[in-house]
Amino acid sequence: MSGARPAAEDQVASGWGRRPAGVWSDFDRLLPRLFEHLRLAVVHGGDRREPGSVLFSTVNPRGDKNYREVAEDIAQALRLIGFRNVFVFPEDMRLAERLQSHRIDMAWLNSGGVQGYDPVCHLPATMEMLGLPYVGHNPLNASVLDNKHAFKRELAVAGIRTSPYITWDMTRGPLVPHLNSRFNAAFGAHAGPFVVKPVSGRASVHVHVVETLLELPRVVAEVFQATRNLVLIERFLPGREFVVAVCGPLIRRKDGIERQSQPFVFSAVERKLQSDEKIFTSMDVRPITGQRLRVLDRDADAAVLGKLEDIARAIWRDFNLETLVRVDVRADEAGRLTVLEANPKPDLARPNDKRTSLVCAGLPAYSMSYEDLILSLLINRIDHLMTWRPETMGHVRAQVE
Repeated sequence: MSGARPAAEDQVASGWGRRPAGVWSDFDRLLPRLFEHLRLAVVHGGDRREPGSVLFSTVNPRGDKNYREVAEDIAQALRLIGFRNVFVFPEDMRLAERLQSHRIDMAWLNSGGVQGYDPVCHLPATMEMLGLPYVGHNPLNASVLDNKHAFKRELAVAGIRTSPYITWDMTRGPLVPHLNSRFNAAFGAHAGPFVVKPVSGRASVHVHVVETLLELPRVVAEVFQATRNLVLIERFLPGREFVVAVCGPLIRRKDGIERQSQPFVFSAVERKLQSDEKIFTSMDVRPITGQRLRVLDRDADAAVLGKLEDIARAIWRDFNLETLVRVDVRADEAGRLTVLEANPKPDLARPNDKRTSLVCAGLPAYSMSYEDLILSLLINRIDHLMTWRPETMGHVRAQVE
């Protein structure tokens, strides 16, 4: 990977440590008042088929999933932490009315969208229009991160390695690889295998490994038929597969809050592929358990861990991120780490004896609980908005100061 900077230069370039004087950041003092007064709504995906949820039901190219169970996990964690006023609402056309009637001060976005194209950015765009602060990516970042081809273009500009790729739109007709100049420019003499996937999707649904050029047009057509959206074709990488999470610098652990000098990188995990897997199978097909992953060891895996941390911080910096992402990485034939995608809405389900999530799997190594992670994400967002966009938080400040 190119484009990574030394830690000291990264701190200066990112602005870490250069906070305006007198900013609102004494969370140890202010948390009890936030617990009492802040009214929070956790918003999950709505059901477009439910009467009154939308004007006309269409389609969600990302796939229908409401994430309500995870929203309930987040809400329960917030209540256990101490917040007294936590509500759970669906994203639909009645959301603004619910937010107003319950006097919501801030929202936590846990929706992949209800329907329509670029659905992940619909909810943050609504929050921006309403003037309601939220935990989540801004509309532009949400859309770029969720559209894999747009994300890969930005990676290339930032000098971060990603697998060669093209997109195909079936409205231009069927893909004919040997006659397509862009295909030949991207892949050269490579004749397979390839990975074919939706440009916007979830949980590895409609993701296929295609061994030969002969099979490619048929699979591309099938993915387009299923999603009615652009199809991404990228070179299959045969090496080890990793994920790593990155969020803001405020961390709650061991009942204390600390501010790091850089974005917090955590839960670096190696995905353990089964004998019948060439890529990690959807969590809807095989739940993520401890047998399907390995948390990297800071000593034994120091070299790869350092590279993953550099990649995660470079993506945080170059994409101007403000909240959690999970970065998916795979090694090529030479063992070079190559970014596949960055998930703007990684699974935040509460771990239990039967399953975990890739983001939560590594928390014990950082002396953090599930509640610690949830509170860290919330206070990072509050801190960022209070510091750099105070006009969005005046109603919150008035309640707690």
